[in-house]
Amino acid sequence: MSRETQAELRKRVESILALLASTYPEAHCELQFRNPLELLIATVLSAQCTDKQVNIVTADLFEKYKTPSDYAGADPDVLEQDLRRIGLFRNKARNIRAACQALLDHHAGEVPRTLAELVALDGVGRKTANVVLGNAFGIEEGVVVDTHVARLTSRLGISRETDPVKIESRWMTLVPRDRWSILSHWLIWHGRRRCGARAPDCAGCEIRHLCPSAKDASGVPAPGVKVSRSKTKPEPRGPGKPVRRRSAADPGPGI
Repeated sequence: MSRETQAELRKRVESILALLASTYPEAHCELQFRNPLELLIATVLSAQCTDKQVNIVTADLFEKYKTPSDYAGADPDVLEQDLRRIGLFRNKARNIRAACQALLDHHAGEVPRTLAELVALDGVGRKTANVVLGNAFGIEEGVVVDTHVARLTSRLGISRETDPVKIESRWMTLVPRDRWSILSHWLIWHGRRRCGARAPDCAGCEIRHLCPSAKDASGVPAPGVKVSRSKTKPEPRGPGKPVRRRSAADPGPGI
């Protein structure tokens, strides 16, 4: 099997994006928000939780808490109860209170507009920061990598990396900066509506002829693009080097 050249890959990516754009012209962030603070809170809550469940909780939450002061000054037990239907709600409540206090102390109560300032807030990692920058401010700082983006990146043969930062970097080299935010939306929408984790609808997939993982109804690989890529070997973990574990403050590629 011949290896796909960079020129061929770029041409295939352009074709994939064109089809996703025509398939999902209304693609957008499915977290419901009215301002940058609400998006920040919703994205922190979305770690290891579905957008649908977050929207259910924030419907009442955003009517009760409207400013950073409201969250920072909230009784911890009360805020936890308001978030109890969200996974890891205790950690998230603590992070939200601390992040909003930092907004008051260092940002005049406003959500900052830089990646460095955002990731300095409790509970905010690179993915959350990219969501806020791209969707609240229209700032193209990076590519949001959640579970859907990571899954499609692998299935499409774009990268076999599992590190969200490396996946993001790969896409950033292939896609123009002005499409980084919408790229994430297209991939997330396709992941939710067509390319599910357990049962991808390959037969109905609009980009199956561009996907090396596509299969027919019987599970046989479908005719289409063939990609041969060698996976970069992970750096060996030396003696005493700790295993990195996820937390509510650093949730990894889940939204």
